Amino acid sequence: MIDAMISYEDIRAKAEENAGGAAELAARMPELKTDAEIRKTPAAEYFSAMSFRIFSTGLNQTMVRNKWPAFEEAFHGFEPAKVAFMSEDDIAALMENTAIIRHLGKIRATHHNALALVELEKEHGSIGNYLADWPLGNIAGLYEDIKIRFKQLGGNSGPYFVRMMGKDGYIMTPDVVTALNRLGVGSGKLTSKKDRTAVQEAFNRWHEESGVPYAHISRTLAIWTG
Repeated sequence: MIDAMISYEDIRAKAEENAGGAAELAARMPELKTDAEIRKTPAAEYFSAMSFRIFSTGLNQTMVRNKWPAFEEAFHGFEPAKVAFMSEDDIAALMENTAIIRHLGKIRATHHNALALVELEKEHGSIGNYLADWPLGNIAGLYEDIKIRFKQLGGNSGPYFVRMMGKDGYIMTPDVVTALNRLGVGSGKLTSKKDRTAVQEAFNRWHEESGVPYAHISRTLAIWTG
């Protein structure tokens, strides 16, 4: 259980010291979007970002970004409905397209994710609504739901996608995991259901105490480790 004596203010004070001051710490915080901005973001923008996250995993992101215009063309501007209707012949043709990264597993995952996005939008009206409506007090549940719905968005890939799109939420980077271990939230990699519950409760407590976004608490913890 988290040490009741450790407040978010104490954590932030140490992080400010490590960062070189309050201004320096503030400058390192991730930018977030409002719920209204999240709702109005087009589905194709979400799908493109999701796919970029998948294709760039394990690769040089600059290299993948340089190829992205070709990806946009190959995948019909990442319009979910258009990609959902791709046939086996279309997928085979993509494996011959030298302008993109020809990884069959990731190409098939992109096709699956288009189908999943179409279904999600039937349920929620838009993926923007889905993300904006999800309560921050159970952001761990959002990450789990994304992992179930979509392919290749497990681990930290789903949380990084959520962060890319401006939705608030923590990310369990190695430094954050180290910080949570030191603070007594749990031990080890913190991947069990029990651990995920304890982590969510700790973030909820710090958020309620400080009013600081979960993403900023996450980044502050990473810097707190020194």
